[in-house]
Amino acid sequence: MERSNETAVNEFVFLGFSSLLGLQRLLFVVFLLLYLFPLGTNAVILSTILLEQTLHAPMYFFLAVLSCSETCYTFVIVPKMLIDLLSQKKSISFVGCAIQMFTFLFLGCSHSFLLAAMGYDRYVAICNPLRYTVLMSHEVCLLLVAMACACGFTVSIIITSLVFHLPFHSSNQLLHFFCDISPVLKLASYHDNLSQMVIFMLCALVLVIPLLLILVSYIHIIFAILQFPSSLGKYKAFSTCASHLIIVTVHYGCASFIYLRPKTNYTSSQDTLISVSYTILTPLFNPMIYSLRNKEFKSALRRVIGRTFFSTQQ
Repeated sequence: MERSNETAVNEFVFLGFSSLLGLQRLLFVVFLLLYLFPLGTNAVILSTILLEQTLHAPMYFFLAVLSCSETCYTFVIVPKMLIDLLSQKKSISFVGCAIQMFTFLFLGCSHSFLLAAMGYDRYVAICNPLRYTVLMSHEVCLLLVAMACACGFTVSIIITSLVFHLPFHSSNQLLHFFCDISPVLKLASYHDNLSQMVIFMLCALVLVIPLLLILVSYIHIIFAILQFPSSLGKYKAFSTCASHLIIVTVHYGCASFIYLRPKTNYTSSQDTLISVSYTILTPLFNPMIYSLRNKEFKSALRRVIGRTFFSTQQ
């Protein structure tokens, strides 16, 4: 009876950077620059892959999808964060918070499964090179991306529904800069243990299942590479996998720290710092790790720039 008289929360106020009031304009400039750089590099990556025929291969198809995914992921969180850094009231509606959580979970979960698909692509390329064009046809690549998106959609809709079906009456002050799972759950008036267990299990499955698939792929890859006769062949094979392994380590390391810790270890300041690196710094380095250190991609980029420059000169 007492709960029914309480007013339901209809908006949340972000307090993620409340302790840095004097630095918020500086943070706005820094985060804006860090946001614009990956936007530009991802646009270059997508344009180069679309325009250069030699890059119309499965590995670069997945790279293009990954670039789109990261661009959308940052777009869901960073522009709102930048606006809030210059605003007095840093708020988001209840429905807006639910939409933001669903969207970034959908993109993040899809990202995990997409990395597993990229691991499978490297496995086929190294362990089954003669059947690569058959096993990694355009239809298969589209199917893998569709499956990654379907898994991401299913997990994100379940988690978002479980979180926002809880009652929110007590406080609307969110100790974060976007609507992440743990900070929002902390504001619920009471906690359903079953819902929290399901959320934790889904987060664990989204991280563990793709990671296991990647590990299985790389176990086969390592055994195959060790049988190569020449050192140069081994080096080239390992170098094609290095970028993927770096991204996998960063992605699963940050995600595991945020979503698989016991609730007693939750601290808002730590999560804010990790989330900043996860939403801003990781997308900053991913294009450089995946493309700008790739010789084939750099050669293709030079050809595209050369053709563009030549056409403008005529």
